[in-house]
Amino acid sequence: MSSEVHETTLGLDHRKLAMWMFLGSEFLFFGAFIATYLLYYERTAGGPGVELFDIAFTSISSFVLLMSSLTMVLAHSAHVKGDMRRMRLWILATALQGAVFIGGQAFEFTTFVKEGLTLTSSPMSSAFFVLTGFHGAHVTIGILMLLGLYALSVTGKVRPDQHLKTEMVGLYWHFVDIIWVIIFTVVYLIPYDFVVHGG
Repeated sequence: MSSEVHETTLGLDHRKLAMWMFLGSEFLFFGAFIATYLLYYERTAGGPGVELFDIAFTSISSFVLLMSSLTMVLAHSAHVKGDMRRMRLWILATALQGAVFIGGQAFEFTTFVKEGLTLTSSPMSSAFFVLTGFHGAHVTIGILMLLGLYALSVTGKVRPDQHLKTEMVGLYWHFVDIIWVIIFTVVYLIPYDFVVHGG
């Protein structure tokens, strides 16, 4: 048994259990924000709404974020095998893909503001920016966690036998990816189809 394993009475490492509990609470937060958006997405106060969404552009950035889950899996697999060079390579690839997604979100937000869709322009826009911005903040935190993990592995503070650390970061990263799939479907695809194309 690895020296880093600290099991609970449930047979699960207590750090992993704590992470699952944290992610569960975060899921509730996102659920509340998504529900709020669904209540207000038609309340545009006469201003722009979902017709501004560029589904093709957002689909590309979404695809990049989803592919980062694959590189995260590869990073963890390499760590389990003790291949720290490949682990660091895949960690950087994951962080880079996350940064591309954030860059795309920043560009999207800038475009929306120029078109009159701002944080305070309507109930719909407020709900939209809070929800997607909250998710973007989580992705940014994830990027910092990945870069921190990379730095610690370079300095030897994360050793080959401590792959639980990569797994923990991976759990968080997969969570933000899954949440984005839900947001993209509920916020971008469904309302856009109903409002722009009539269902």
